[in-house]
Amino acid sequence: MKFGIDRLLADRSLRAPLENRRVALLAHPASVTEDLRHSLDALAACEGIRLTAAFGPQHGLRGDKQDNMMESPDYSDPVHNIPVFSLYGEVRRPTGQSMGTFDTILIDLQDLGCRIYTFITTLLYVLEAAAEHKKAVWVLDRPNPAGRPIEGLTLRPGWESFVGAGPMPMRHGMTLGELGRWFIDVYKLDVDYRVIEMDGYRPEEGPGYGWPLDERIWINPSPNAPNLSMARSYAGTVMLEGTTLSEGRGTTRPLEIFGAPDIDARAILGEMQHLAPEWLAGCALRDITFEPTFHKHVGQLCSGLHIHPEGRFYDHQAFRPWRLQALAFKAIRRLQPNYDLWRDFPYEYEFGKLAIDVINGGPALREWVDDAGAAPGDLDALTAGDEDAWLDARRPYLLY
Repeated sequence: MKFGIDRLLADRSLRAPLENRRVALLAHPASVTEDLRHSLDALAACEGIRLTAAFGPQHGLRGDKQDNMMESPDYSDPVHNIPVFSLYGEVRRPTGQSMGTFDTILIDLQDLGCRIYTFITTLLYVLEAAAEHKKAVWVLDRPNPAGRPIEGLTLRPGWESFVGAGPMPMRHGMTLGELGRWFIDVYKLDVDYRVIEMDGYRPEEGPGYGWPLDERIWINPSPNAPNLSMARSYAGTVMLEGTTLSEGRGTTRPLEIFGAPDIDARAILGEMQHLAPEWLAGCALRDITFEPTFHKHVGQLCSGLHIHPEGRFYDHQAFRPWRLQALAFKAIRRLQPNYDLWRDFPYEYEFGKLAIDVINGGPALREWVDDAGAAPGDLDALTAGDEDAWLDARRPYLLY
């Protein structure tokens, strides 16, 4: 499989439209070539490309910030002597000043295939700024490690945020290049847009379902995205950020595990198996104990569960991480009705809304969890229409 960056570097005809133009790069730590050079370094050394600026999304161009809501500053790259503008610092959207430093921006970001992962919102903001300033945008496409499956409620009107760029379900099943096409159409953007497509991307084929297991190693696109199992689980485990439960930050397996000092993980797993065993398909669940070294419940022994969507336990079509995590919340609520589950704090600069609602693009998931009379079938009925509608809505924009 060839990623977009490698095709661009290898084929001068693809690069021809960039000659005599000022080029910027939006990238992060996983923006590397097949020989593990960072894309910034590879493009700077590439004949016919004149790099004049770079941009970094959340966590920075080089991945300098560990936690959420930790801002990165602008700086001057000491090797290439170009300005590096932060899109997660004083601003979230490119400014007129930064837009004046280039003619074409190349976007080379490894996404996780989840609506809440902020790199897709940054893509939208760059497209909107490019339309305003008459700049060209090229996406150097990369695989969606979560594949094509669709899951979750569609973001409701009025719930747009930095973790909710538009009306799509939690697990959208598209690549970044495909999402750019969708954004341009949905938001009626007049922008010069191009996707440098991948060669050999087959998201419906195992064992990697789009991720080239034997060809490319995993590099964290953000500090707490350590492996493919995390990427597959993330559309569910990201909801833990809106709860008092630990999502495993401060451990070596963040966003694959969850727990707290005051829950009984074995009892929770038993209740999940009783309520909706079909929602646990496609993976293995293992009860564990862990002690976070930072973040929630730091220094406390937590009882929890580890989600394993890997090896012989993994079934790509059956695995539904959003439902699995929702079911865990429901089990906790049934076993401990007064448990202080929902975390009340400003989440990604959204004030006056519960974080769990911001994450889900509306209150429906939380309301289902808190409704003692609501059953798994009720959430299925609420969600299935959104998922079916997205299957049709995304079809015209798929490239592979």
